[in-house]
Amino acid sequence: MKLLHAADLHIDSPLRGLSGYEGAPAAQIRGAARRAVVNLVDLALAEAVDAVLLAGDIYDGDWKDYHTGLFFGVQMRRLEEAGIRVLLVAGNHDADSRITRELRLPANVHRFSTARPETVAFEDLGLAVHGQGFAVRDVTDNLALAYPAPRGGMFNVGLLHTALTGAEGHATYAPCSVGDLVSRGYDYWALGHVHAREVVHEREPWIVFPGNIQGRHARETGPKGATLITVDDHGRAAVEHRDLDVVRWARLDVDASTAGGVDDVLDLVRRAVAEQRGAAGDRLLAGRVRITGATDAHEALWRDERRFVFETRALAAEFSGVWLEKIRLETRHADLADAGFEVPTLVEDLARTARALRADPTALEQLVRTVPGMRTLDPKVAEEGIAPADAAWRADIFDQAVELLTALVTGTDGEHA
Repeated sequence: MKLLHAADLHIDSPLRGLSGYEGAPAAQIRGAARRAVVNLVDLALAEAVDAVLLAGDIYDGDWKDYHTGLFFGVQMRRLEEAGIRVLLVAGNHDADSRITRELRLPANVHRFSTARPETVAFEDLGLAVHGQGFAVRDVTDNLALAYPAPRGGMFNVGLLHTALTGAEGHATYAPCSVGDLVSRGYDYWALGHVHAREVVHEREPWIVFPGNIQGRHARETGPKGATLITVDDHGRAAVEHRDLDVVRWARLDVDASTAGGVDDVLDLVRRAVAEQRGAAGDRLLAGRVRITGATDAHEALWRDERRFVFETRALAAEFSGVWLEKIRLETRHADLADAGFEVPTLVEDLARTARALRADPTALEQLVRTVPGMRTLDPKVAEEGIAPADAAWRADIFDQAVELLTALVTGTDGEHA
C-alpha cells in the first residue's frame, strides 16, 4: 500500500508585499502554490498511491473567490478518475473559510467531522484513518486524546492539524505531546500546521510533519513537498520526502571576512548564488542575501550600499531563474571587530552608548518605537520582515544602525575622520 501525506497547501495565499519589489516575478510566485498542488496530484498519479492524506490548511483564510475552490475540486477529480481516495481535516486557516464550509467536493474526498473524531476504514486496503478537523480557528483543546482506538489488523493513521507542544512561528493549536500520540497505538501520525518538514518520531509510530508544499516567503527556505509512505505486507512503513515546490526560497549567508574590497564580496556572492542555483534545479530561485563578517570591505560596502545592492542584483541576472528578494549588509569593520574600538573619541563614545543600549531591552524598545512612523505601522508589515514588537528584530536593526554610523564616522580608505 502507498499513501501520500501532505499539509498546508495554502492555495492562493495572498503573498502580500511583492508589488513593493521592483522586478519581482510576482505572477510566478503567486501562482506557485497552485502549481505545487498540481505537482502533488501528478506525484500521486505517478506513484499510483492508494490514498492521499491532507492534514489541514488547504486554503488560506476566508477567501470569497470560488475559483480557489474550483481549482482544488478539479485536482481532486483527477485523483477520483484514478480511483485514489483523499482524506482531509480542516486546519485553522480552513476554519475561517467560506469555501471550506460550502464547497462540495468529489465523492472520493472524505472531509472529517469538526465536531468529534471519527474513523474511516478501507477493508480492501487494510487502512483505518482517524481524524477531526477544526471547527473554529483557535482550537486549544487536545484533540488527540479523544481519537478512537486503533482497528485491529489494519494500518492505523492519525490525521491531525497541530503544533504539538509548540513550534517557532506557529500558534499552538490543538496542543498535544508526542507521548499522547504514541499512546493511541497507531502506526503513523500524519500531522500538519508546522511548515518545516520534521520526522518527530521514527517508527512505532511514525510521527511526521511533511512541511508545506511550497515556501511562501524568505523564511520558508529549502525543499518543500510531501511524504510518500510505503507499507509492506507486514504493516511496516517506510517514508521518504518528495519535492513539489516550484519556487525555491533560500538564504544566502555570505561571510565576507576574507574580502579585501567590494569586488571580492561580489565574487563571494556569485559563488553562493551559483551553489543555490544548482541545488534549486529547474525551479525559480528566490534568495535573500546576507553579508556578514569583520571585513576590510566594510566601509566601502556601507558607504555606497545602494551601488552594492545594484551590482549584486546585476550579477544575479547572469543566472537564469534567479531573483534576489533582499540584500542585507551585516558586516563589521575589521579594525573595530570584537569591542575595543581603538579609534577616536567619537567612535568610542558611540560604541559605549551602543553597548549600554544593547544590554537594556527596555531602553532599546523605547528607542526603536520613537522612530517616526513606527507607532502607526500596519501589523501586516511583519510579513515584510519589519517587526517592532519582536525583541530579536529590534536588536538586529539596532546593530545595523550602529554599524552604519560607525562606517560614516570613520574616514575614507581606512583613515579615521
